[in-house]
Amino acid sequence: MVFSSLLFLLVFLHLNLLCYYFVDSIRAKNIVLLVFSLVFYAWGEPVYVLILLGMSFFCWLFSRMIENAGSPGQKKLILFFAAAVCVGAIGYFKYAGFLVQNLNALVGKELIPVPHLALPIGISFYTFQLLTYVVDVYRGEVPAQKSYWRVLLYAGLFHQCVAGPIVRYGDIENELTNRQTDLTEVSRGITRFLCGLAKKAVLANGCGAAVDALLVSDAAIADASQLTQTLGVLSGRSALTLWAGMAFYMLQIYLDFSAYSDMAIGMGLMCGFHYKENFNYPYISSSVTEFWRRWHISLGTFFRDYVYIPLGGNRKGTLRQVLNLFIVWALTGLWHGASWNFVLWGLYFFVFLVLEKFVYGEWLKKTKVIKHLYLLVIVYFGWILFKFTEPSMIGTVLRGMIGANHNSLSTFESRQFLGKYFLFFFICILACTPLVKNLSAMLRRAGAKGGAMATLNSVANVALPVCLLIVSVLFLIGDSYNPFLYFRF
Repeated sequence: MVFSSLLFLLVFLHLNLLCYYFVDSIRAKNIVLLVFSLVFYAWGEPVYVLILLGMSFFCWLFSRMIENAGSPGQKKLILFFAAAVCVGAIGYFKYAGFLVQNLNALVGKELIPVPHLALPIGISFYTFQLLTYVVDVYRGEVPAQKSYWRVLLYAGLFHQCVAGPIVRYGDIENELTNRQTDLTEVSRGITRFLCGLAKKAVLANGCGAAVDALLVSDAAIADASQLTQTLGVLSGRSALTLWAGMAFYMLQIYLDFSAYSDMAIGMGLMCGFHYKENFNYPYISSSVTEFWRRWHISLGTFFRDYVYIPLGGNRKGTLRQVLNLFIVWALTGLWHGASWNFVLWGLYFFVFLVLEKFVYGEWLKKTKVIKHLYLLVIVYFGWILFKFTEPSMIGTVLRGMIGANHNSLSTFESRQFLGKYFLFFFICILACTPLVKNLSAMLRRAGAKGGAMATLNSVANVALPVCLLIVSVLFLIGDSYNPFLYFRF
């Protein structure tokens, strides 16, 4: 079940909110949220809900043991076992096949049969949340939660357990036991949720359809048996088609992932939870450093606070700082998937972050238009590494962009397609900027002064969510495949 499915929108979410507001006490509301969260998670993977239950239990138990430990050495040992459980779970399900496959390739024979394990949805997200909780208890930043069920609720809240944002326990600790839901915040939550829904159903899915038409589908990329056929298709694409396809993918991946975060934050507000922002219009950045402060903020802060700083950060000299950055970005890439292209993608950004920090960062700040174009070009080519898992595909696309595959620079069909999609493409670009947000803020400020603008503002607050819902549902009817891209990470 996904947020953008009609079953979720028209049945699951309505039932959840109806039951949630029907009961009075926080304990009863938490029970409602927990039951619905477990049903949501188990809907597509009933067996793997046991992993969520078990991981939450172990981290609850380890945190209690850390709090009751008699010495720093005991606390550190317990933390080590907790980290081993969390990392071990991700490692087994996400990377076991990758490691065995590479080991067999290294020795030149099938030394160990390659395990084919289904990846439990959301394991990277909820495991990181549980790990941050145990570490924060170890650091003395939060008390250990006495109730296992509250730890499970924290890790398994269906708002964000599948694809983030990665929520720190300390951010919602008080709200697990004492939260209020007023009409203003509920209204804000509904609007935020529906804005995310429209961003997903109309814009991200539209970009995804364009990407599939201009490049190849994700299913074709993932199917190793179709590699030769996929390379043939890519090599036959015109240069214009490849450039445009990657431009649509660049828009799709932001609109898709930020839409999920918008919907998660909106549902949190409906129930009195305040999740931190996960995106802050990253494509308006003027450097790679700024881009990663704006993109997937919760993941970036996780690696900063739980990997980079504990490794020494920038406190142990330049060489150690560069090594720490290398480790962080290799892990960031690997976190996204068990494939070398993701590692390459992470190290690609590592190179530019180091160059900005030690070579041309100060010069870049003094430029105007150049720094924005520089950032967009770097990110654009980074998404090529991210999308295509096979090096041969990456090479084919890069060669095709300069016509080196004996392909044409453009075709009549590609020009027709882009002419048809031009307005949609422009709207998607605007959706990646704070333009709409700024116009809404201007309207609210004008409405606060009274008069006709106040009436217009009131009408907009009521009409906008209704219109967004209607348009989104119309786009989703008949659209049988619209998963979020980050579900597979």
